[in-house]
Amino acid sequence: MSTHHWYQSALRPPGMLKLALETRLGWEYAATVAARPLLSLAPKGDGHPVLVLPGMLAGDLTTRPLRRYLKRQGYTPYSWEQGLNLGPREGVIEACIERLKSIYLEHERSVSLIGWSLGGLYARELAKALPDAVRSVITMGTPFTGHPKATNAWRVYQFVTGHKIGDDDLHEPLRTPPPVPTTSVFSRTDGIVSWHCSRELPTEHSESIEVKASHLGMGMNPLTLYVIADRLAQPEGEWQPFQRPALLSCLYPDPYRD
Repeated sequence: MSTHHWYQSALRPPGMLKLALETRLGWEYAATVAARPLLSLAPKGDGHPVLVLPGMLAGDLTTRPLRRYLKRQGYTPYSWEQGLNLGPREGVIEACIERLKSIYLEHERSVSLIGWSLGGLYARELAKALPDAVRSVITMGTPFTGHPKATNAWRVYQFVTGHKIGDDDLHEPLRTPPPVPTTSVFSRTDGIVSWHCSRELPTEHSESIEVKASHLGMGMNPLTLYVIADRLAQPEGEWQPFQRPALLSCLYPDPYRD
């Protein structure tokens, strides 16, 4: 019997109510459109490149609102350009590495990585493989810890990728944070991934930030967009943990409570 932490846990996938609440993603996008004037007041960027990686069964279309926002804030955003994300099949990670190298060499400066759900696992592993090319990592609803079956998508992942969920050699390395500034954005009302699986322990270069969002709408939620702008705007080499705005503390609760 495995002694790994996730097998000792009683974590379960989010319940049916949370799953049903995933239908609010349309409202989240509408809220972002309405909040555009306020979001424009978030910290501006320095032009550095940002590679955005989509979630499972999603493609660059789903990250377009986020990339448009990044461009308006002064960054140079890039899509992953591999069509739908059907999991880490043969050649996918290698293509991500080549994409990262190309952007890094083109700009001659390090690249920030943003990954949504499964895309966040790619981002974390890319930063481990090429830490000198990566400025920071931001993940959204990414299940890098906890029980690997504590999601409502594990059967789909297994079917699409052919990878057996629960393989120690596959899951154990994912728990280690990258050696670069890393932020995990998660929601306790995530209807796809148990929020416990997305909460990073705080270290000198890693943190978690809780938002009120769905899993499917997290990357177009105004609360998430503000966090991303705030995190990316930090000067390179001067990373500090997120300081919750005093007037917005109710929107960004303490992620480590309980």
